[in-house]
Amino acid sequence: MQLVIDVLPALLVILILSALCGKLFVMLGQPRVLGEMVAGILLGPTLLGRVAPDVQNSLFSVEVKPVLYVLSTIGLTLFMFLVGLGLDHHTAPKGYQGTAVYIAVASILPAIVVGCGVGLLFYESLSLDEVSPAMFALFIGGALSVTAFPMLARMLFDNGLERTPLGILALLAAAVDDAVAWCLLAFLIAFHKGGGFDESMRTVLLAAAFTVVVMTAGRRLLGKLGERVERGGMLTSGQFCAVLVMVLGAGLITEQIGVYAVFGGFLVGLAMPRGAVLRRALRERLLDTVQVLLVPVFFAFSGLNTKIDGFTEVATVVSLLALILAAFVGKYVGCIAVMKARGFSWREGSAMGSLMNARGLMILVFINVGFAQGVIGQEAFSLLVLVALVTTGSALPLCKLSLGGKWPPANDDDQNRAVSVSVDSRTSI
Repeated sequence: MQLVIDVLPALLVILILSALCGKLFVMLGQPRVLGEMVAGILLGPTLLGRVAPDVQNSLFSVEVKPVLYVLSTIGLTLFMFLVGLGLDHHTAPKGYQGTAVYIAVASILPAIVVGCGVGLLFYESLSLDEVSPAMFALFIGGALSVTAFPMLARMLFDNGLERTPLGILALLAAAVDDAVAWCLLAFLIAFHKGGGFDESMRTVLLAAAFTVVVMTAGRRLLGKLGERVERGGMLTSGQFCAVLVMVLGAGLITEQIGVYAVFGGFLVGLAMPRGAVLRRALRERLLDTVQVLLVPVFFAFSGLNTKIDGFTEVATVVSLLALILAAFVGKYVGCIAVMKARGFSWREGSAMGSLMNARGLMILVFINVGFAQGVIGQEAFSLLVLVALVTTGSALPLCKLSLGGKWPPANDDDQNRAVSVSVDSRTSI
C-alpha cells in the first residue's frame, strides 16, 4: 500500500510536466519529444533537486526509483519493438535502397571515427577508471552515430517531406543507422560485462545465436500468426498477448545473456510480419501507452541521473563543445558528400546532414544502457544528454535553412507521390 502511495505522485508529476513541456515545444516548432526530454531533466538534480531538494527526495525516493527503472525498461523494450516493426525498406522506389545505405554508412563511420577521437582526447577527464580507453572511445563514437528513426518519421510527416526523395532517403538511412547502432552497443556491452575475452566471446556468440533463432524460427512462427490476423481482419486479445509474451520474453533472454532487454524487443520487431492489419493493430494498442506513459517515465529516470553543472569550469565547456561539434560534423560532412555524389544539390545534402543529426530518444536509450552497465559515468552521461538536446533541437531548423525558400520541397514525380513509406505517422519519438 505504501509503495503505491509513494509511486503514484511521482507518475502524476512526470505525466503532467511531460505533457506541458511537450505542448510548449510543439508551439515553438520543435518535436514534442524534445519537450519531454527537457521535462525529465527539470525533475532531476539540475533544477528540482537544486531549488527544492526535499521535494525531489520525497517524490523520487530510494523506494520509488527502482519502480521507475522497471517501468522505463518495459517501456523501452516495447518502444524498441515498435521501432523494429517500423523498419521496412521494401516499399521504397527502385534505386533508393542503395543510395540510403551509402548515406547511412557516410553518416555512421565519420561520426564513430570523430567520436572515438573526442573520446580518446577527453578520456582522462570523463571516463571511469575501470573502463579502457578503447571501450570509452568506441562508446562515445557509437552514441554520436545514432539517428532517431521514429522521431525523424514524425518530423518528416509533419512537414510534408515523407514522400519526397529527401524524406524517403532519410528514413531508409536512419533505419540502417539504428540497426547498426544497436548491434554496436550490444557488442560493446557484451565485451564490457564479460570480464575477460572468453566470457565476452561467450556473450557475443549467445547474442548472435539468439538473433539467428529469432530471425529464422521466430520469424516463421510470427509469420503464421500474421497470416491468421490478416485472414481474420483483426488482432484478437489472445494473439496480442502472444506478441507481448514474445517481446518481453525476448527482452528477458537478452538481459540474461548480458546485452540488455531492449535488444530483445528490437529483434522481435524486426522479425514481425509486415501485414497491414497486424502492424496497424499493434501500433493502435501499444503506441499511446508507450509514448504517453512509459517513455516519459524513462525521460524522468534519465533526468534523475543528469546533473548539469560545472559550466564555470573551462574543461567542462570545452568537453561539451567538442562533443557537439563531433556529433554534428560526423553526420553532416559524410551526408553532403554522398548526396552530392549521387546527383543531389548542396542544399539537399545539407538538409540530409541536418536530418540525420536528429538523435531524439535513441541516443538517450544508448547512453542509458551504457550508464547502467558502467561504461560511462555521470559526467559523460550528462554531457551526452546535452548533446542529444542540442542536435535534436537544431535538426529541423537547419534542414529548413538548408532548403531555403523550397520548403517543403516538391515531390520528384508521380512515382514518389505513389510511394507509401513504411512509417507510423503518429510516432513522435
